[in-house]
This record gives sequence, structure tokens and C-alpha cells, in this order.
Amino acid sequence: MKVAIPTRGTVVDDHFGHCEMYTIFTIGEDKTIVNSETLPSPQGCGCKSNIGFVLREKGVTNLLAGNMGDGAMKVLRLNQIEVIRGCKGDVRQVAEDFLQGKIGDSGVGCNHDHNHGADHVCSH
Repeated sequence: MKVAIPTRGTVVDDHFGHCEMYTIFTIGEDKTIVNSETLPSPQGCGCKSNIGFVLREKGVTNLLAGNMGDGAMKVLRLNQIEVIRGCKGDVRQVAEDFLQGKIGDSGVGCNHDHNHGADHVCSH
């Protein structure tokens, strides 16, 4: 299994389509992180880029995001990538929390006013 997280620096980027890069964690059979790599973000908005296809080609099955619009959700789902929204904080800690079953989808999508605030948190 591989898990991708939109990243800015070392934290979850709240704007999926405008993130700096994606951190991709490879997960071992024992549900621990065995490798991590970064993938530069493509130019353009997440829903209009080929990021869903690129992530699927890299073997990504789950994406842990801060926030995203319906278009990006649709693109990722079409590429068989499960999305969990509402995450924030250090990307490695978010991935570890996901592997321990501590994270659920917030159900909150981006309404494109880009005024989300920092109060969306993964469900623990």
C-alpha cells in the first residue's frame, strides 16, 4: 500500500491543488512506514492536472488531504484512490495516525473561497 499526502515543507498542505509536492509513504505488511519519497506537484489545479493518474501509476491507494474541491475528489476516485479530508500537521505523524486507525474523513470539501482556516482536523 502507498499513501500520498499533499505537502508544504513537512506539513499537510490545506490546498490540495496548489501544494508544493506530494509525500508518498510505502507501507509494509505490518502497517509500518518502510519508505518515503516526494513527488513534485504538477502545474495547475489538482482537478485539471494529471495527478490522479500519476499517483495511481505510482501505486498510491490512499490520499490524506487537508481540503479539496469536488473536482479533485472525483479525479482521485476515478483513479481508485480513497481520499480522507480534514488532515493537518506533520505528514509522517498523519500517515502513522492513519495506519493506527485514528483518522477518518471530515466530510468537509473546499467551496473554492480558499478561506478554510486552520481548524479542520483529522478525526481522532
